[in-house]
Amino acid sequence: MGSPDTSGPASRLTYPEVGATRRWPLPAGYRHLRVRTHVGYGRAAFEAVGRAVMDWRMHRAVGVAIRAADPVATPGRPVVVGLGAGPLRLRAPCEVVWTVAEDTRTGFAYGTLPGHPERGEESFVVSLEPDGSVVLTVTAFSRPDSWFSRAGGPLVPRFQRAYARRCGRVLRRWA
Repeated sequence: MGSPDTSGPASRLTYPEVGATRRWPLPAGYRHLRVRTHVGYGRAAFEAVGRAVMDWRMHRAVGVAIRAADPVATPGRPVVVGLGAGPLRLRAPCEVVWTVAEDTRTGFAYGTLPGHPERGEESFVVSLEPDGSVVLTVTAFSRPDSWFSRAGGPLVPRFQRAYARRCGRVLRRWA
């Protein structure tokens, strides 16, 4: 898909609550999503899965096209998520708004840019739990920002939940 345009303002995010997926509760006025999936066990699994999240392999394995400014999720940098195929491909421009790289947590969040069908933020964080379990947590808040996402009504949250679960399933291959 080539490199996204990185010119223009540093951030044109379409929502004011930037970084809100780092904490709970999520902001009011949005649909909320929080899906936790066990993906493996142990330090080696945590490190492998964390790399797959940060270098976009998880997204690509789920079946979305990724056009990123950097080979790994980097705050302030654009990424375009492509859903669908051919002329029906939906482009969803985002910007990475935060990352975490700690001893027991790795991940990032991206927020929506103009042209995205939704308004909000989504995070993908892998954690190494005290019992050794490796868990992916997908957290999001969003609301429609296009006629077709409004028309999708109750199907959009179902798609988002299915996507989050699929992310966890594909991560198991690297655990």
